[in-house]
Amino acid sequence: MLATLRRAAVAALAWPVFALAADPLPTLDIDPARITVSGLSAGGFMAHQLGVAHSATFSGVGVFAGGPYMCAGHANYTSCMYNATITSARLSTMQGDINSWSGSLIDPKANLALMKWFLFVGSSDTTVGPNPMAALRTQLQNNGVPAASLVYVQRSATAHTFPTNFDSTGNNACNSTASPYISNCGYDGAQALLSHLYGPLNARNNAPAAANYRQFDQTEFTSNPGMAATGWLYVPANCAAGASCSLHVALHGCVQDMARIGDKFVKNTGYTRWADTNNIVVLFPQAKTDNTSRPTAASGNLPNPNACWDWVGWYGSDFARQSGTQQAAIMAMVQRVAAGGGGGGGGSPLPAPAGVATSGATNSTMAIAWGAVSGAAGYRVYRNGALVTPSAVTGTTYTDTGLAAATTYSWTVAAVDAAGAVGALSAPATGTTTGNPATCFTASNYAHTAAGRAYALWGTTYANGSNQAMGLWNIYVTTTLKQTGPNTYVIGTCP
Repeated sequence: MLATLRRAAVAALAWPVFALAADPLPTLDIDPARITVSGLSAGGFMAHQLGVAHSATFSGVGVFAGGPYMCAGHANYTSCMYNATITSARLSTMQGDINSWSGSLIDPKANLALMKWFLFVGSSDTTVGPNPMAALRTQLQNNGVPAASLVYVQRSATAHTFPTNFDSTGNNACNSTASPYISNCGYDGAQALLSHLYGPLNARNNAPAAANYRQFDQTEFTSNPGMAATGWLYVPANCAAGASCSLHVALHGCVQDMARIGDKFVKNTGYTRWADTNNIVVLFPQAKTDNTSRPTAASGNLPNPNACWDWVGWYGSDFARQSGTQQAAIMAMVQRVAAGGGGGGGGSPLPAPAGVATSGATNSTMAIAWGAVSGAAGYRVYRNGALVTPSAVTGTTYTDTGLAAATTYSWTVAAVDAAGAVGALSAPATGTTTGNPATCFTASNYAHTAAGRAYALWGTTYANGSNQAMGLWNIYVTTTLKQTGPNTYVIGTCP
């Protein structure tokens, strides 16, 4: 991405320890119809993944120099970068995932046509480039996104960077791909994005109050090794005082984490300047360096030394689905911030359901029950932080299906009032499905083929049954295969 994924980690800058304490993430009055997400580079890929997987939550998505959904799920990540051409055949394979997961592992794909989309790429961008972005545009068009809802900007003399129209300390030239990957390009990317997603904006505030920036504890939401202990939230004064506000999630790119560029992505991109005067709360989740080499979806074993968001499958083959560990963590943050939403004018949200418990485990199902909440019109159920009930449950029980055998999950429940406002999340309840755990095999791609778990074609290795691409056929690339059926294997790890 912003730097080649295999590049050794850049030495961390000597940033001072921030004086602000990492507080719990607050609950605010967020309009549920005005929740959006955007990101740059790896953050752009992640923003797109969130938009597709959680299309019932996000009303708009912005992608700065990213690419199609599941691009690295079937081929080496390099084939989604470096201005590589993505063929219609590859797009068809990605579409197959969207089609088969729609309404179960991701929200219904029909929602994509109801959302607003903003795409930006520089003509001089050689890190991702116009070709992957053009493929992303085609993918959205193939899913029914109308022309009026899809803005595509390709700007000349612009490299791999986040574009602004103001100068900030430490920013690089617009035609240069260099840290901190934020540039005065004479183009206000944040304004263009937010005005498309939300409509006409009030004039920006070029000096947002320092007190509006809040550092919060991310460990409450995840133990993922690729996510930092703290994140950032920008809360305009009106929103802090109880006004009904919008929520935007902004995701940094590789090597744009706090350890390398401090708070530049938070403060120098322009998001908060426009948010301050337009009642937009901005959530800035933070990734971190993870130097452990891990099996990926289709790129072999890789570390994550550049603090990239997971768009290649470092943390599981479900990285682009609702159950993906980073997706689930970000969505849990969104749900927390938005729990007072529904246009309640700052009124108190419904309390968390008490007594959440699991029972009746089978190989693939679990029953969840909870106590009734006064004033609730229904309930939402979340598994590992991901919403599993697109429509509110009217009773106080729910049976979750499609689970893996011998696997432990965590469920939380929130009440929903008659106006659609989501209340506080319950304490989690865990449960373990029955049956035998999946069998995994970790070996070189050559050894997998020799053992009959995979086959080689034109120098690339493919898993038997699932036909997932495992990378080059040789003794150097190591992959973990999980057996899911007779002669059927998928890339991943066993619980």
